[in-house]
Amino acid sequence: MRRTPSRKNLFRALSDRSLRVAVLAGGPGSEREVSLRSGAAAHKALRDAGFQAEFVVIDAALPDPFPHDAAFLALHGRFGEDGTLQKILEDRGIPYTGSPSDASHNAFDKILSKSLFLHAAVPTPGFTTVGKGDDVYGRAAAALEVGLPLVVKPAREGSSVGISIVRDKAKLPEAFEAAFAHDARALLEEFIPGREMTVGILEGRALPIIEMRPKREFFDFEAKYVDTGTEYLVNPELPEIVARSVAQAALAAHRALRCEHFSRVDVMYHEKRGPMVLEVNTLPGLTERSLLPKAAAAAGIGYAALCETMIRMALQRASAGTKAAAKG
Repeated sequence: MRRTPSRKNLFRALSDRSLRVAVLAGGPGSEREVSLRSGAAAHKALRDAGFQAEFVVIDAALPDPFPHDAAFLALHGRFGEDGTLQKILEDRGIPYTGSPSDASHNAFDKILSKSLFLHAAVPTPGFTTVGKGDDVYGRAAAALEVGLPLVVKPAREGSSVGISIVRDKAKLPEAFEAAFAHDARALLEEFIPGREMTVGILEGRALPIIEMRPKREFFDFEAKYVDTGTEYLVNPELPEIVARSVAQAALAAHRALRCEHFSRVDVMYHEKRGPMVLEVNTLPGLTERSLLPKAAAAAGIGYAALCETMIRMALQRASAGTKAAAKG
């Protein structure tokens, strides 16, 4: 197993910018292109800040040997965000940014996330599940249980890939087909009308709320990365009690999945039912259109400082793990 450098050496390297950071991007999933853009932005910021950063494009394996002191994760979707890469890095003793493997797994699986939300009393829309092997009657019964309109999502996918809003039961087969193209399980979730918001979490606190106002039916992949008409309202006009409830729900979701360091939590705000958590993103986008950097900037944290904070937290976790192992 690779030995993690001493705490003193790690933090000295961070302070004098001699820390060798691999910015990992790419991956095998549907979000590869977005990941490459996230990675390129982070790499440039770290290089401009004086770090010894290298942009490393990966598919479904980690380079071996790995001649770097830490990994900055800019992957989205399968392998990079579902806990697989995190477990490889943990086993090899390499510090990395973001949540640990178990929390990453919890967040990436939307069905598991919903169960953990319910266990922790995190407000979330009602739901049920269906499998690719379920017959048409079983799927119809599941849809009837949730009621129309509803949202059909693949259990494990990101960036709203494979998601459909179904208002007419005649559209259910098409929605199932879209979801099952990405996973053998699908989540059928109650549709919540209201204001779509996201809350960045950084070092255990909620960043300023951002409200998304897409020109499309909902904040889907096109609205996120293509449509220039999507509006983002940082610190939208909200009563203080509403803003507080949205932030508290986001923090509760982050903790329920055992996430660490940072995340971005998507929330629908219903006028009567309050905030309803949709999902937690453990490796949110870092592109020029991405929401976590927007929220950090609103809190006075520039992009380069955000990236450096992520690395510092990774080193702190590695240091704590090294000290715990020594005591054991």
